[in-house]
Amino acid sequence: MLLRLLLIGCLSLSAQENFFQKLSNAAVELTHQEVKYDPSYFSIAYPNGDVPANKGVCTDVIIRAYRKLGIDLQKSVHEDMVKNFKLYPNNWGLKKTDTNIDHRRVPNLQTFFKRHGVSLDPSKAPNDYHPGDIVTWDLGKGITHIGIVINKKSTDNKRHLIVHNIGNGQEVSDCLFSYTVTGHYQYNPPN
Repeated sequence: MLLRLLLIGCLSLSAQENFFQKLSNAAVELTHQEVKYDPSYFSIAYPNGDVPANKGVCTDVIIRAYRKLGIDLQKSVHEDMVKNFKLYPNNWGLKKTDTNIDHRRVPNLQTFFKRHGVSLDPSKAPNDYHPGDIVTWDLGKGITHIGIVINKKSTDNKRHLIVHNIGNGQEVSDCLFSYTVTGHYQYNPPN
């Protein structure tokens, strides 16, 4: 019986690793399409809405990578915010949810990932970050940022690289410790 439980645990771990590898690959795939950084407010469809394919910000990288795996963060974040609005940041003075923008705000994604994923302590140890992990940063002056750790390493082979959009479109960068890390998450929703 113990051997069976260990095998089930190993299979489950393998499925988790496979999911996060797919998420890493989806993020890398995004870097092959040209996207101009555009923080404009867009009215978008719900569910599965997206800003124009050639536009986006850092959160759109996360949203689009998950969407490639069949996961609609717009819907998931909205449904959680409707039920738990007071648990989400009120940085924008809103009185109700907005399906056009709520999932496109870093603080809302942080809250969602803390509530529904695994929230890990931010660290300065490169080996604590794995492909498919989500990382958030403070860029200073109240500006937040988010990206996905991928299965490619820096030229010195010490850190995993990040897919993000910090103004140059969806790109791969060696920036894990370039800014103050404020969050480290793993999110693999149950089927």
